[in-house]
Amino acid sequence: MATLFEGYTLFRVESNQTFPFLGIEQGTDVDHVVVTNNSSRSVTVYKVSDQKPTGSWTVKQGQKISSSAVFNSRTQEYVVVTDNRVFRIWKEEEINMEKAFKATVSSDVYGVLSAADSEPVVLFSSGAVRFLDSLLSSPQQPIEVVLADQESMRWCTLVNAGEQPTVLFSTEQRGEHFLYVQSLNPNTLVKHRFENESDLSPIVFSATSRGNNIHLLYLYLNGCVYESVLPMRASNTGAEGVQALPRSMCLRLPMGDEVLLSAATAVVLDEAHIAVAGFPHPSAGPCKDYLCIWNTNFQTLQACKEMSGGISNQIWCFSGKLFIPHGKMLSVVPFQCQTSTLAAVMGKLKHKSQNEPDSHSVFSNWAEDTQESRLKSRNARVSSVLTVNQVVKLIKSAAVEDVEAEVGKFINHTPQLELQLAAGRVALELVSRSQIDATFYPKSVFQQLLESPYLCYSACPDLLLLAMVKKDFRLCQIAFRKFPDIPEAVTCACLKTVLSASDDEMQSVELDCESVIFLEAMVAPESNLEEDSKLANNDVYMKCPVGDHKAVLLNGILQIAYTDQSLMAHLKDLTVAQVLVFLEYLRYLYLKLSKDPQTHSRASRIPSLSQIIEWVCLVLDAHFTALALAPGAKELVSDLHRYTRYQVKLCAQLGKLEGSLHYLQKSKLSGNVGTYSIEVIELY
Repeated sequence: MATLFEGYTLFRVESNQTFPFLGIEQGTDVDHVVVTNNSSRSVTVYKVSDQKPTGSWTVKQGQKISSSAVFNSRTQEYVVVTDNRVFRIWKEEEINMEKAFKATVSSDVYGVLSAADSEPVVLFSSGAVRFLDSLLSSPQQPIEVVLADQESMRWCTLVNAGEQPTVLFSTEQRGEHFLYVQSLNPNTLVKHRFENESDLSPIVFSATSRGNNIHLLYLYLNGCVYESVLPMRASNTGAEGVQALPRSMCLRLPMGDEVLLSAATAVVLDEAHIAVAGFPHPSAGPCKDYLCIWNTNFQTLQACKEMSGGISNQIWCFSGKLFIPHGKMLSVVPFQCQTSTLAAVMGKLKHKSQNEPDSHSVFSNWAEDTQESRLKSRNARVSSVLTVNQVVKLIKSAAVEDVEAEVGKFINHTPQLELQLAAGRVALELVSRSQIDATFYPKSVFQQLLESPYLCYSACPDLLLLAMVKKDFRLCQIAFRKFPDIPEAVTCACLKTVLSASDDEMQSVELDCESVIFLEAMVAPESNLEEDSKLANNDVYMKCPVGDHKAVLLNGILQIAYTDQSLMAHLKDLTVAQVLVFLEYLRYLYLKLSKDPQTHSRASRIPSLSQIIEWVCLVLDAHFTALALAPGAKELVSDLHRYTRYQVKLCAQLGKLEGSLHYLQKSKLSGNVGTYSIEVIELY
């Protein structure tokens, strides 16, 4: 069986290009990826769990990045090719790519390929292959031409099984498609010809190694997925030898009368599962914006998820996560695959006991029992719960009470797989009618959908903004906590709405006030910081400057993920009055939390001290000129400056210890140490 978990947005793109990504590769560890964006001419490293960039490098205007950047795990360096022939190599601590090591080669590069614990391999557009170190030792070495006339590259990858790195790349020549298998240890090259498939071309490839074989899966426009098994060690057939590529069909996607678009994509997850995106869902009509996991052994759909905004022809898989561009965003969708049996896939998994018949008897009656139980279950469910199409039809015209009753029943009793597929569609219909009909707002249903694990911001972008318009702050609080992919523009719109609402208006709303109750219950001891002890003991600053419910919502907003540059651009929309109130609340939080650093670990819905400082810096950067001129802002800005100066001083002191701690960590005891010894270490 397989499961697609709730996804989140890693980042958004500003480009109008359909396919802005040259590639995504594994970074320094399983929680980091390297993203190459050709529209912004940049290479960016993201920490996936934080949804934040940890480093970014850009080439000059007029230059272009021509290959996906990779991380060389052996040298701890990043490698990218610009303008087809210029290699650039740098370490993570370097800030400017222009200062990176550069080497120009004598032929156009198609791509740099890397695998874990393996030296990167360079594939030239001519079909030649070199190890990176060997190439850089003599960059201007002559490069042979492997491909025939009018034969061009279409796809490539590096498969590494132990000490046997193998490069696979596909080509096209006058309508025919070929596969090259280039082994590097020993150096052998085999050329295969793809079989024709109704004059259609293979559009997606994915390769893995299992044992001593390479398993290549490829998808055609008609929805057929084939698998070819190739030996890791193959004899060289010579320059003229072309072998037929043996294949077997492992999956036929249910296309109906449609033809798969070139935007479709697929990737192998394990030996029994494949993720496919951009094809019609079997029960969702002509829409192709779905990410699905299929079991290739049993030809069954295991999990699916609607992806809004249109899917491109790109997908990557690293460490149990799928990275898929759609619309104007790159989403990360965690997944899990488990070993399946036929009975489990069909929903009839039995556990044998002493009183059960043998396996032959069970299997002989299994199909009949399964069919009967499925029919009974389906009939019972249909008689009491509406289908998704019936629910959508009901939402368009029924009264609010009827919609809340039927949709609530649908959410509570629909199977997980069907609800995962339908949640976004139902939410969109509910929001659409609520925007048109001012008297229609099914509040309880919206809360049920948000509390389920099947809805994220990107699945229904207008829901949070609708909640703000309706002043449904309870729904907003849930969304702040549940949605991992709220855009910075929406975050600032929510912040502006909360700050502009009156405390009396807020107090009438039912909210979870755990974080505020916890803060109010804290007893502030005498300050240990000499610089702000006067402020810490002043009752004026220890009283919350906003109402309890407004403080709860502000705490939620402070914990929404963001990128600095995007957030600061939208923070400029706040008025000076709103900025002053917000900064006063941040000062209050800082004073409360700086007295008890463990507060955040005990109350997870309270923003951390580092989050507070980051927001203070961003707001001050966005409104520095206005605050410098605003009457009454001088004292507030001076206080905030004092706090940040202390943090800088603390970081500087910790930085002085870094070298000593690093030395202690790497130091080794002398080999002739007796029962007692003294080692003197000088700390500077």
